[in-house]
Amino acid sequence: MNVIKLYKKSYICTPKRQYRIRPVHLIHMKKKINMTEWMRGIISRKDVVAIPVMTHPGIEITGNSVLNAVTDGHVHHKSIEALAAKYPTAAATVIMDLTVEAEAFGAQIAFSENEVPAVIGHLLDSAADIDRLVVPSLHSGRVPQYLKANLLAARTITDRPVIGGCIGPFSLAGRLYDMSEIMMLIYQDPAAAHRLLAKCSEFILKLCMALKETGVNGVMMAEPAAGLMSDDDCKRFSSDYVKDIVDQVQDDYFTVILHNCGNTGHCTKAMVATGAGAYHFGNKCDMAEVTAEVPEGALSMGNLDPVSVFKDATPEDVRRDTLDLLEKMRQYPNFVLSSGCDTPPHTSLENIDAFFDALAEFNR
Repeated sequence: MNVIKLYKKSYICTPKRQYRIRPVHLIHMKKKINMTEWMRGIISRKDVVAIPVMTHPGIEITGNSVLNAVTDGHVHHKSIEALAAKYPTAAATVIMDLTVEAEAFGAQIAFSENEVPAVIGHLLDSAADIDRLVVPSLHSGRVPQYLKANLLAARTITDRPVIGGCIGPFSLAGRLYDMSEIMMLIYQDPAAAHRLLAKCSEFILKLCMALKETGVNGVMMAEPAAGLMSDDDCKRFSSDYVKDIVDQVQDDYFTVILHNCGNTGHCTKAMVATGAGAYHFGNKCDMAEVTAEVPEGALSMGNLDPVSVFKDATPEDVRRDTLDLLEKMRQYPNFVLSSGCDTPPHTSLENIDAFFDALAEFNR
């Protein structure tokens, strides 16, 4: 599916059919949330809100497989919708799938029934390969299905913002060139690295623009590989490119949330140099320390371990760790409780219930 404008009308296009849907401007009117005001509201309120990054539990609630959800926009949408109906999240999030953009460029992807997809090998081997690389269209790979999921979520979830997702430029470059190789390339041939990053950013910008057209209220840009670099290198090879995208897509009605679960606290300065509206941190960093570096008008989100806490701990442990983090972050009004990354498949609903129960207990 692709959303296109023809004579001020919008259409969903699939390989088999084209049918008219509600015009894009009307979709926006249906869910016209001023995200600048929404974030100010979160910062000014006395209680803490939660936006865990989770869609896999929704896949399981609806009786579907991960494979179906990452290849079918309708299944993906139903998973988002199911979680929004079940839990009091401050915003709905989509699947954090870091293979969609690489697949669009031509990378091979390994799929399994109930595990997240993974890139197989690497598409590029040399600077010459980088120069030959063509920036794909939004018709490529599973991009149309992800746009479909965002479009449907924006139309049906009307009581809170819907946050789309995309990969960040350096993380995409690493999936195309190999992560170890790109870490060497930035020192051995930085000009080639920048040429690759420019192509990655061009595609991500197109994708973000298309996501904005679906009517979602923002995008979480996952840039975990940037955490492998120093603060200076993070700025040169990631944040400068992210900032260019932020400057072109972010406005009062569309917010960029920059996610970097690779940041241990060493590259927060580079992250906030992007000017994103919110920052999402992983469990490798001290949440209070990184939040102290976030501008007071931006949200700071994180950072319970999605595996050792959400997936593997007992409900009692989830409650304790959630309350401990909330207490630690009490002095930061711009803090939003979240997982440190996407909660993985097979995360129990009992643990998610314990997370929200602990939040309610803290807010009483």
